[in-house]
Amino acid sequence: MTRLLLRSDASGTMGIGHLGRSVAYAEEATARGWQVTHSGTIDGAEWLVDRLDVLGVKHVTGADGPAALGVLAAEADAVLVDHYDLGELRDPINAAGSLLVSVEAGEHGRRAADIVVDDSLRPQQRPDDGSPTVLTGSRYAPIRTAVLDARERRRTSQPDGQPPRVVVLGGGSLWRDTVTAIVRALRDTEQPFHADVLAYGDPDIPAEASGQRFDVTMPHDGLPGLLAEADLVVSAAGVTLTELCCIGTPAALVQLVGNQEPAYRAAVDVGLAVGLGTADTLATDIGGAARALSSLLTDADLRAACGESAAGAVDGEGRSRVLDAIDEQLAGEPDTPSLAEDAS
Repeated sequence: MTRLLLRSDASGTMGIGHLGRSVAYAEEATARGWQVTHSGTIDGAEWLVDRLDVLGVKHVTGADGPAALGVLAAEADAVLVDHYDLGELRDPINAAGSLLVSVEAGEHGRRAADIVVDDSLRPQQRPDDGSPTVLTGSRYAPIRTAVLDARERRRTSQPDGQPPRVVVLGGGSLWRDTVTAIVRALRDTEQPFHADVLAYGDPDIPAEASGQRFDVTMPHDGLPGLLAEADLVVSAAGVTLTELCCIGTPAALVQLVGNQEPAYRAAVDVGLAVGLGTADTLATDIGGAARALSSLLTDADLRAACGESAAGAVDGEGRSRVLDAIDEQLAGEPDTPSLAEDAS
């Protein structure tokens, strides 16, 4: 039996995207009969913890350095690290007799590994650091089963847009002001809609214009269903972007932090989503964001074009392709590095 150790964190501050990817890998691995363990600090993502419990995934305390992770690696055949701050890990993990699989996004989280995964929509070229297998492009994006179910649901039943259903995804609690700017821009469209705002913290919700409605909740396990039924999603350009694309939900994106810039640009440049700019530009130009959102709310053809392009960019089979690569290395088969996939 193959033993897989997953290393990722989640919190109301940093968001839950890394853990969400780990859940996707855990679902595929347990379906193959692998033994899966997760190591990490989890806060504010109880429904994902519940999913790991249902899968029978064992949870151990987070290993915050190479030495500690090397100790845990001795009980695994492969260690999949989805964490940008742990530094180089290959030597201690290989010394423990385990393969290192490392998830990165451009320069963020970059480290030498036996298998490197960069599932960005438009991955950057990386220097040769001795990593024998490098899997790049959105065809390697791991997608949770709940999101795959939502993709099928949306494929067979499109929302009617009367009035448009909007979902606002706010990222971690540090972005409270950005969520506030988004909902103000939506209000200023003066268009009717029903918006579900999923955010940590307590965003300042403005008085609604005629025909508008804002419902504010913490992030929860019903998100994939909301995305399947939404006419429009307003989101940060983080890990959740690949889930949005897979479902095929039209989106307007905000670049919250610098490491989201490549994904933001890739999605906007090829028409997978409409861009609202960075968090700073949104705060100073709510009127520009309101105009862009008004176009999306009133133009069903524009929304349909974005959604169709997005769904074509992420097919949902990424987790299987990554685990196939792990199987191949564990079996001692020759390494075949992939070519970069470009969303354009």
